[in-house]
Amino acid sequence: MKVAVLQSNYIPWKGYFDIINDVDLFVFYDEVQYTKNDWRNRNKIYSLQGLSWITVPVTYSFGQTIAETKINQESNWQKEHWDKLENAYKKAPYWNVYNDFFYRLYFEEKWEFLSELNQYVIKHIASEFLKINTKFDISTNYSSHGQRAEKLLSLLQSIGTSVYISGPAAKSYLPEKEFNDAGIQVVWKDYSHYPVYKQIRAPFEHGVSIVDVLFNTGEKAGIYYKSQLS
Repeated sequence: MKVAVLQSNYIPWKGYFDIINDVDLFVFYDEVQYTKNDWRNRNKIYSLQGLSWITVPVTYSFGQTIAETKINQESNWQKEHWDKLENAYKKAPYWNVYNDFFYRLYFEEKWEFLSELNQYVIKHIASEFLKINTKFDISTNYSSHGQRAEKLLSLLQSIGTSVYISGPAAKSYLPEKEFNDAGIQVVWKDYSHYPVYKQIRAPFEHGVSIVDVLFNTGEKAGIYYKSQLS
């Protein structure tokens, strides 16, 4: 079974969904420590002013996990994010196809925990908009032990993984031989061969949230979130 294990991110970029599409089971790994100034609670969109962050405000104390991280309810982040998306993409060809989902996300739903928000958005976009059939689960539904790579390896063994697909950043610390010796093949995802699509502003930017692909390409999004080497 092909498996990916990743922390949940806020409306991730296309590479995140590319990995989801590559596997049989995608496991959210939100039991690990929350990292500040990372992709967990923010992402980039292509606004009128260029690349722009949309950030979910959270309450933070050192050592808390992603799953424990709460959204700051004192802010009006929902309206801010809706306004930014509308200003950035209302002239995009597929704005009217997807804007209702984001309107409901921000104005009709209440979110206490960041992980809950992230996982909901990722699963909905993957299954409903991109038509990905991958199954989703959370890491705490499986046994694991140890720290870092040891914990990940034991988690993958509990799942029954034969192939583990990982982002290239993990090459610097993941002991590939140990995984191979345990009967788990490690495949490194290549993010360098995504086709270009027509964005509503220039120059072209790959490193933006999946919303950019959706609003600009609509039902053709499946062509553009997959690396040509996948």
